[in-house]
Amino acid sequence: MKIFKILSIILIGIALVSCGGSKKFKKNPIDDIIKELPTDKPYSIILNDMDVHGSFFEHYFHQYKIIKSDSAVQMGDSIVYLPTVTTTDFMEVSESYFKLHADDMGMEIAARDENGKLSKSTNPPGYSSYVGNPRYGRWEQRGGNSFWAFYGQYAFMSSMFNMMAYPVRRSYYNDWRGNYYGTGRTYYGPTSGTSGRYYGTGSTYTRSTRPNSTWSRNNSRFKDKVRSRTSRSGSRYSGSSSRSRGGGYGK
Repeated sequence: MKIFKILSIILIGIALVSCGGSKKFKKNPIDDIIKELPTDKPYSIILNDMDVHGSFFEHYFHQYKIIKSDSAVQMGDSIVYLPTVTTTDFMEVSESYFKLHADDMGMEIAARDENGKLSKSTNPPGYSSYVGNPRYGRWEQRGGNSFWAFYGQYAFMSSMFNMMAYPVRRSYYNDWRGNYYGTGRTYYGPTSGTSGRYYGTGSTYTRSTRPNSTWSRNNSRFKDKVRSRTSRSGSRYSGSSSRSRGGGYGK
């Protein structure tokens, strides 16, 4: 009995040390990614995929898609910077940062605009640098509504942002720009009772752009882990379309 008590105390001590160690500060890779990207050209960092490893002590991972306009191409008398896309490996992030972005798969979580201004707010993909930017496209009237259309040389960006299946209406963009941009709240697009939110984790937009993602393959297990680990912090995995947030990161 005495040996059993001693072993129990030792195991409890190990668990407490381990739990305490897991709360240590962990620098998120997003900041290192930003340091490696140019400061004078626009780019967008999108949360491409997420995963959780471990059963008792969890480890949290992000994968990012980086869209940067750094490929110079001569077109007629002008030089056009065509966006290129790279995808990172899965990178470990802190539990708190994972919780912060549990709703944001498929969303932009960091960007730099053409004026060099860095933003770590969360926005719909393409909105902060490319949609609404007259350098890349224009608003066109179709069926009584106004939709964003990229110019011919940037037509591939419609596929990049899945805008053929999920077009960006001007009303969506205006709502984001006028009511969410710079406020600390996140815009997940219009919602409906049948399809839920337009953007973000669990949306049909994200499922269609990442059908073979880790999140998609492990949907039930992943959601259970996210819900169990974020319930105490108030994360809204399947809640409303906006959420207050702090800073962020990239590669």
